[in-house]
Amino acid sequence: MTLAASPRAQTAPIRVQLIDDSAVVRGLTRRWLTDVAGIELIVVSADGMQGVADAIKHKPDIVILDVEMPRMDGLEALPHLRRAVPQAKIIMASTLTHKGANVTIQALSKGATDYLPKPEATQLGGAEAYRDALIGKIRLLGKREEAARPSAAPIPLRPLSLKPNDAPRPEIKIPSTPSLRQPQTRWTRPNVLVVASSTGGPQALQTVLPELCKKTDLPILVVQHMPPTFTAILAEHLNATCGHTVAEGQQGELVKSKHIYIAPGGYHMTVDKKGASYTIGINQDAQVNFCRPAADVLFNSAARAYGAAVTALVLTGMGSDGCQGIATIVDQGGRSFVQDQKSSVVWGMPGSVYNAGLAHTMLPLNEIADGIGKSLHGV
Repeated sequence: MTLAASPRAQTAPIRVQLIDDSAVVRGLTRRWLTDVAGIELIVVSADGMQGVADAIKHKPDIVILDVEMPRMDGLEALPHLRRAVPQAKIIMASTLTHKGANVTIQALSKGATDYLPKPEATQLGGAEAYRDALIGKIRLLGKREEAARPSAAPIPLRPLSLKPNDAPRPEIKIPSTPSLRQPQTRWTRPNVLVVASSTGGPQALQTVLPELCKKTDLPILVVQHMPPTFTAILAEHLNATCGHTVAEGQQGELVKSKHIYIAPGGYHMTVDKKGASYTIGINQDAQVNFCRPAADVLFNSAARAYGAAVTALVLTGMGSDGCQGIATIVDQGGRSFVQDQKSSVVWGMPGSVYNAGLAHTMLPLNEIADGIGKSLHGV
């Protein structure tokens, strides 16, 4: 069904298509997006088969694609949509279930841009939160070039710490002209790699981590902004493609070589030194940077536990989570890598590190593993 253009739409609104078999969801989404400045819901489709035909006809900028539908589900429709509207950004809308998470991770690996978990019926305020997240993602992904530019907004110098005894956080002094930071003359061989990612992160991790496993046996600790269940499924998918063991981190677990630890959705993950060993910590303390898990929490704990023997990587993602933790790592003498703007779905997180003058090396996604591998040997 084709919808009339919103009277408040801007000259060049973001053109959105919704593909969902639920009449309730279609009705709510239509109501939510009507008269939202800069967004125009141009067509609503009841299943994947109709959705592909409608996409060919209407050429949307953004497609919101339901996972579970009759005739043709989201995973089946995805490759057809990619061919029909290759320029469109596709947001997978899935339930917070094992099946929904599994299909979503598969979709992200096959070309979907992002995902949005649907709230459970009993979740208080879930519909409002879903609406706000949906509009936010549409605006972000529909204006990719604008969103990717370095932000003029100041980076918080001292965001709320997780705990009073967290690692010291040096102030971030924003340079007038951002540039790559020069490593310290004295080089410390790292004993751990820490990684942060958000929007576009699952695809980036599936590219980088298997290659990193070929370059090093070091343990790798990862924060990917995802809800519970999704991080467990992400770990399962990565475990099937990486040469190292990949799983969610567990409280008190020893950090071992040839292992990759994913922060569980809804929990912060830390690393602590216990004698000659290092252990994983899991907690549900307050959100940091509106996130749990948060990269700043992991990065600060890694700097406290390993000192200069940390290499950190910040991949594609919205916001600035990880920047303050990178400041701590760099201040301790560790190394920092960020994904470049062109290969990032959203350059918020890596861009914030670069703009703060805290990135030692910036590389496109397909060169990151090789770059880190060389740095581990002092190159």
